[in-house]
Amino acid sequence: MSWLSRLTERRILKSLAEGRLQGLEGEGKPLPDRSGEAYLDTGEAVGYRIMAQAGALPEEIRLKKAVAAQVEVLASLSDPEERRAAMAVLAQLQMKQSMAEEARRKFMRD
Repeated sequence: MSWLSRLTERRILKSLAEGRLQGLEGEGKPLPDRSGEAYLDTGEAVGYRIMAQAGALPEEIRLKKAVAAQVEVLASLSDPEERRAAMAVLAQLQMKQSMAEEARRKFMRD
């Protein structure tokens, strides 16, 4: 065990003994599923989490949800004309999502 691990363990035990780890938000609940953050940069993941807790969604995430919803709409349609119209809407949303993702990537590089 490294010195940092031992130090961390001692700090946790001290906080437990002092009761500072009682009554925290989410206590007794399973950890939230954050598997979607596995492919994000750590900084981006934290930023997205802070915005989500504040109720703000980046355009990129809003469009991602809209694309998923439109895919479900498209799957439920059988009429060829309705499917064609739904596919046009889906293509438009996917294009906007790609543009938002590219804008974020460009912003993060600069």
